[in-house]
Amino acid sequence: QVQLVESGGGLVQAGGSLRLSCAASGRTFSSYAMGWFRQAPGKEREFVAVINRSGDSTYYADSVKGRFTISRDNAKNTVYLRMDSLIPEDTAVYYCAASLSGTTLTSRYNSWGQGTQVTVSS
Repeated sequence: QVQLVESGGGLVQAGGSLRLSCAASGRTFSSYAMGWFRQAPGKEREFVAVINRSGDSTYYADSVKGRFTISRDNAKNTVYLRMDSLIPEDTAVYYCAASLSGTTLTSRYNSWGQGTQVTVSS
C-alpha cells in the first residue's frame, strides 16, 4: 500500500492556473499507475486523468483535455496535475490515487489521498 498526500489546492480566478502535487510514500511508487479524480459539491467523484507507471502514457477526461496535464517524477515519488485555463466548473476536491493498472474506474484504485480543495471564481 502506498500513502498519498495532495497539496497545491486553493482559490484561483477563472482563466488562471494551478499545479497540484501528490507525494507518495512507499518503496513501490513506480509500480503504480496514478490517477487524479475530483468531486464537486452534490456530484459523484469523477475521473480526471491517469498516467502509467513509466509516465509515457496519459489519458484525460473530455472535460479537461487540452487544459490539464498529468505528469510524474518517480525519483521524487510525486505525481502532478497542472491545470490551465481553469473554469468555475473545475471547482471540486481533487484526489490522487494509486492503482496497479491504468484505469478510469475509482473501484480499481486501492490507495487515496486526503484531497485538496480547488475553487475557481468567475
